[in-house]
Amino acid sequence: MPQPTNLRDLLAGPWRSKPIKREIYDNFMTMLTAGDELFPGIIGYDDTVIPEINIALLAGHDMLFLGEKGQAKSRLMRQLVRFLDEAIPFVDLPEAPLHDDPLRPITRVCREFIENNPPEEVPIGWWPREDRYAERLAPGTKFADIIGEIDPAKLAGGVSMSAEDALHFGLIPRMHRGIFAMNELPELDELVQVGMFNILEERDVQIRGYPVAFDIDVLILFSANPATFNRSGKVIPQLKDRIGSIIHTHYPRDRDQGIAIMEQEAAVELDGEVPVVVPFFMRQIIEEISMQARKSKYVDQQSGVSTRFSIANYRTMIASARQRGAVLGERPAVPRISDLGHLYSSSLGKLELDMMSSHQMSERQVLEAVIAEAIRTVFEEYVEEHGLQEIGEIFAQGVKIEVGDMLPSSHYAGRLKRVPPVWDKAFEVNASGSEAMRASCVEFVLAGLYAADRISRSQSHGRIVYEME
Repeated sequence: MPQPTNLRDLLAGPWRSKPIKREIYDNFMTMLTAGDELFPGIIGYDDTVIPEINIALLAGHDMLFLGEKGQAKSRLMRQLVRFLDEAIPFVDLPEAPLHDDPLRPITRVCREFIENNPPEEVPIGWWPREDRYAERLAPGTKFADIIGEIDPAKLAGGVSMSAEDALHFGLIPRMHRGIFAMNELPELDELVQVGMFNILEERDVQIRGYPVAFDIDVLILFSANPATFNRSGKVIPQLKDRIGSIIHTHYPRDRDQGIAIMEQEAAVELDGEVPVVVPFFMRQIIEEISMQARKSKYVDQQSGVSTRFSIANYRTMIASARQRGAVLGERPAVPRISDLGHLYSSSLGKLELDMMSSHQMSERQVLEAVIAEAIRTVFEEYVEEHGLQEIGEIFAQGVKIEVGDMLPSSHYAGRLKRVPPVWDKAFEVNASGSEAMRASCVEFVLAGLYAADRISRSQSHGRIVYEME
């Protein structure tokens, strides 16, 4: 059915006015009881974060998402839009500053228009759900940006400073009947924090000492890093006290979850003119690099190591393999350990060093140590399950192999005539029948044996040579 375009038709239809938190509650309950997927694309939070969000929504709380960078805080906040109605009606006047509820208008201009005109002459527009969400990053945000300011032009036109018409409203009033999110709350100026807790408590606006008795209807969300949120003086106590629920996010609890998130978010096309096949152990190593960085004493753990670290490194590894495939004509291209040599470009800048522990190490050196530990960890898991002797026996015969990201796979096949049967089983790849897969397995075993101090490695002018000592 067509949507009503005037108040008379709206009143005759099924639509009923609801506060936004009741609107979200009703839609959320409908989806919850129907067993619908509530937060699509969110991995690893089913038993931890999502139940807390569900309870907060049912309780009608404003929320703070507390966690380190790269833990899907912003994505979770944006997904709450799906619990809004598809569209809601508003009084469609050019001079109206907000999307006013036709049955409960809060602005003077809309109230007076409805009072002085018959319902069939009150124009109704429809506000889609995707436009009912606004987000702001705290650093640099001023009071006027999100609360409002007195408009000098209106004062010059003769409007009284204490009148509603003299005000220019910020993001929060303009999100009346919507959702407003403030990222990095502790970085918000204290004056603005005061204005926000007044909105949270009284749902009204006070600009330069002039109170405007607005019953602002808005769901307010925040995000913050625990290190700064818990620091004394960063967030005023009155504002903390008025946040209904704190939702604690976290990094993936295990490597498999991290890999699933990494592949989903990277969204890399592996087909195409130069297809790429990624062995599972290479996926494991990329995610393990992030996990090791989150444990490293040289990395500032209060800052965190974002999931974007894995995503960027995964894309870089595939890009390196695809470049090799295009230049050498190898189809499919298969990532190798030597492709990790390009991770500096996607990693540096994403790790914040702990200055107390890493004062003698550069960011590049820290990254090299983290990558080496990740390779060793993953390799030891394969060795423990399948045995070092069969995985590494080929190199006990004194084989000397040069590796590199631009060496053809035939180079490895020529040096390694026979592949131990356990390789195909352990690595779940066709190392025997595919030269590109064999090259990837060879580099993994070599790097793992080197990490386990079983073979030596020499490096010169970009060339790396492994050999049995």
